[in-house]
Amino acid sequence: MANTLQRQNRTKKLILLSLFVVIILFLIFVSTISNINSGRKLPPLYTKKTQIAVRGKIVSKDNFLLSKSIKLYKATIFMRCLDADKKSLFVKLFSIYSGINKNKIEKKINNSIKDGKTGTIILSHNIGAKKAQRLKQLSRKLLKLGVFKSTTINGHRLIIGLDIKATGEKRIYPYKDSFAPLLGYTKKYEDKKNITRVKGFKGLEQRYQSYLGAYKNGFIKGERDLLSNISLNKATKMIYAKDGANIHLTIPLRLQKNIEKILDFYKKKFGAKEVIASIMRSDTGEIMAMASSNRYNPQNIKRRYIFGGHMGVNAVSYTFEPGSVIKPLSISLVLQNKLVKKEEKIKAHNKSIKNLFGSFGQGKYTIGKYTITDDHKFNKNELTVRDILVHSSNIGTLILAQRLSAKQFLGGYQRFGLSKKTGIDIAFERKGKLHSQRQYSIGSKTGADNIYKATDSYGHGITATFIQLLQAYTVFNNAGLMSKPKIVEYIQIGNEKINIQNKKPVRVIDKQVANYIKDVLIDVVRSGTGKNTYIKNIQVGGKTGTASIAKSGKYTKSYNSSFFGFANDKQNRYTIGVTIREPGYYTNQTQNFYASSTAVPVYDKIVKALLVLGFLSVED
Repeated sequence: MANTLQRQNRTKKLILLSLFVVIILFLIFVSTISNINSGRKLPPLYTKKTQIAVRGKIVSKDNFLLSKSIKLYKATIFMRCLDADKKSLFVKLFSIYSGINKNKIEKKINNSIKDGKTGTIILSHNIGAKKAQRLKQLSRKLLKLGVFKSTTINGHRLIIGLDIKATGEKRIYPYKDSFAPLLGYTKKYEDKKNITRVKGFKGLEQRYQSYLGAYKNGFIKGERDLLSNISLNKATKMIYAKDGANIHLTIPLRLQKNIEKILDFYKKKFGAKEVIASIMRSDTGEIMAMASSNRYNPQNIKRRYIFGGHMGVNAVSYTFEPGSVIKPLSISLVLQNKLVKKEEKIKAHNKSIKNLFGSFGQGKYTIGKYTITDDHKFNKNELTVRDILVHSSNIGTLILAQRLSAKQFLGGYQRFGLSKKTGIDIAFERKGKLHSQRQYSIGSKTGADNIYKATDSYGHGITATFIQLLQAYTVFNNAGLMSKPKIVEYIQIGNEKINIQNKKPVRVIDKQVANYIKDVLIDVVRSGTGKNTYIKNIQVGGKTGTASIAKSGKYTKSYNSSFFGFANDKQNRYTIGVTIREPGYYTNQTQNFYASSTAVPVYDKIVKALLVLGFLSVED
């Protein structure tokens, strides 16, 4: 009996001892696994490497990269594998290949040793693509030189050396401020996987964000070999990265840069707030150049650009009173509705006695409490339609405009695209403003002159954008059809090419009316306010316009001056626009604010640039 009790006690003790030993072994196992997975950050035997895709490119008509993304990389080493005897060799070689200061690298490694870190440390996380490629080559050389030694992980011998891994992207603009602000810019952010990404703001970067940013990362997943590379076998899974779509523009870089240089020169010469210019194919609507003197480098945006109005594309977002460049539109509507004959004589309302220079006084016309004057003096008391346009008579224009009904006047302006967005592929386009049909109807029952039709007929009291005016002027160079502007020619998504179709031109006025206005605009260049743009054997026409800027409901002594028109040879037809915003803004001199002295010389240089660069050719 006693022996039986002794055996039972012995058995219980053995069981308790065994349980104690099992518990102790389990705790040691858990502690070891915990150290491997957390504190020491040892890599797994199976691994997955992400192949980062990047944002698409923006490409000029002549195939220059205007905006592109480059990958950013980080460099890491696994401290437990670094041979202490070859640490100095590693630091020296890494510094040479990376361009990073040797002392900086050595300090990082020494601090890790001091802190007892034996896992992965980051040497740099802002390495460009070229240096990353060189460092990958160095990584292989370091393994051959024995700089890194093998270590046991989970019962396997591995060598984990210098690792170069993509961590994100950086947006690059190779031509700095060229094409700004048209391109827009990007801002950085971190995605859900802590990858550095960029998103478009303003301009084309924002307008085509859904295409440029339509990237998809790839990856390769498989077993890690002795040298920490992924073994390629049947179990390996690979999906290739797909970058965002590439946007191809209608604008050639060499033309754009030449126009930008012209605008820079004249902004300084006139002390202007900004000079805007654009060239558009009259028949297709393709923009050949869209430039501003107010540019910035999207990679280095300064505070003064933000508060100085440089960030937006003012060709589509800045609205202003167009002045006399609107007169061909209003007069063409009178002709279209057959309310005037071309040779009809319109009273100029100027003094009946000529001065010593053979001119009559400036014309004056009163509507209610308002008196409207002509800026120019004429050598006649009566003006034809051609005279009114060539010599830019406000009074002649407003008298003709009174013949239009409210519906004809408003509807006609709207057919020319005023108060409507053009639909150009740039973010933040604005519409401008016209008066209402009710306002244009005031006085119609009594036959009284309408002040709204009067002022709006010569471009005061209404607002438009530069691009609206450029679009409207295609009508006169395209047989009465209005072309819609576009900047992107096609989108490249992998091997697929998506052409952006030209929008069908819209009939605004009859061909005969358009051709007559075109002929008169050629006369403006030959003998009127635009005569300094005449070029032999090139068909050039256009109209000047100068308008005072209203602030707080009152007109100021600040002005915008413009010239819109066309330049053609036998093969090409271009609609061209120039607007000088506030000449004298930086010099406090406003004596040269008229378009004939400011916008016309710029227009002339642009036409000559088209000739020099081969976009126009002179034929006898």
